[in-house]
Amino acid sequence: MTTPGALLRVTLGEELRRTRQAQGRSLRDVAGEAQVSLGFLSEIERGQKEASSELLNAICGALDLPLSTLLMTLGEQLADAPVLGTVRDISPAAAPEVAAA
Repeated sequence: MTTPGALLRVTLGEELRRTRQAQGRSLRDVAGEAQVSLGFLSEIERGQKEASSELLNAICGALDLPLSTLLMTLGEQLADAPVLGTVRDISPAAAPEVAAA
């Protein structure tokens, strides 16, 4: 479920977790198949880290989820979410480079 003003990484993580859990798979299983550390995959699912396009492709492959399907789902979810008023509405912890500006 997308929260108001959600960042892409949060929505992405929520969708990856939802997909993994719907398949009844563990973090360890998906992390191993995607060749990513369990801790990093957990951080991606919690919206704390952003995955590179290569890593995202590997995670999608491990979940047998076409990247295009994931991106379409994210687009639909984000289109329905309220938009933040400005970039400054993002907390400094979420975007330290914005706080320094």
